[in-house]
Amino acid sequence: MDDRAREPLMNQVPKGKTFDAGCVQCPRLAAFLAEVREANPGYYARPVPSFGDPKAELLVVGLAPGMHGANRTGRPFTGDYAGILLYETLYKFGYANRVGTADPDDGLVLKGCRIANAVKCVPPQNKPNPDEIKRCNQYLAAELAACPPRAILALGRIAHDAALMALGFKPNGYRFAHHAVHDLPNGMRLYDSYHCSRYNTQTRRLTTEMFEAVFADIAAYLGR
Repeated sequence: MDDRAREPLMNQVPKGKTFDAGCVQCPRLAAFLAEVREANPGYYARPVPSFGDPKAELLVVGLAPGMHGANRTGRPFTGDYAGILLYETLYKFGYANRVGTADPDDGLVLKGCRIANAVKCVPPQNKPNPDEIKRCNQYLAAELAACPPRAILALGRIAHDAALMALGFKPNGYRFAHHAVHDLPNGMRLYDSYHCSRYNTQTRRLTTEMFEAVFADIAAYLGR
């Protein structure tokens, strides 16, 4: 086990810091990543940075890196099933120069869009604890403050709640539902979608048509 994982929690993440590749603020996640690195020496297995246009009009917020996706490759939604639908849709709506692949060196560039996660480290069983979500939220808050997007797309309820928390709004005022749209007091607009996970798409809880309908509304709002 990584010795850093045994250290007591530090103070909060430095204000304004959008990313820290060496962050070990969450002991459970730091310990889990140490185990993953030992078992999979070729994996990235560190906090995963956001990806895309730093001055994006649209910020897509996911849950957390997938064990064999972003946790392996170091790029959000890269290398796992969830990224297939997301990057195909981003390409279709003009946010990407190509359809993404499982290779983070594929030359993919996002235009007007950026992808972040509610939690930057892969959690056991893909389930972050509430305290981990809260602690990591300061990175998302700093990113939103550094370059505020006009629209946010939350992929799932946890991402929805994390985006609101990062902006200082209480989730109970904005109910999550697929294809819900929330006009926020700060002038941003929050869009909700079911997460584009393998489970949701294979059970058809989320279809390609449903996902694209959300993006069509965002494109209309942003005038794309």
